Amino acid sequence: MDEHELKEQVVKALKDVYDPEIPVDIYELGLIYDIKIFPVNNVYVLMTLTSPSCPSAGTIPTEAEEKVRKIEGVNDVQVELTFDPPYSQDMMSEVAKLELGFM
Repeated sequence: MDEHELKEQVVKALKDVYDPEIPVDIYELGLIYDIKIFPVNNVYVLMTLTSPSCPSAGTIPTEAEEKVRKIEGVNDVQVELTFDPPYSQDMMSEVAKLELGFM
């Protein structure tokens, strides 16, 4: 599997992770800022949460890491949490905005 295919698999895995308070996956919500694939299939995910005081702060990054780790061929996974830039609804995909009634 090449880097592009692996990145697609990572996106697919992240689309299985939901903020328990919002019926939209973390990828479509815009919580994933960056995905990098390093040699030997090491995956780095930079993500945020809807707010620093998000009640799921402890579980969402852990769940994201676990889902990515299950992808066949992945060597290691690092999920980094950031609040810079702060999350805003503008980061949501059109799919998320439609689901949540913002469009």
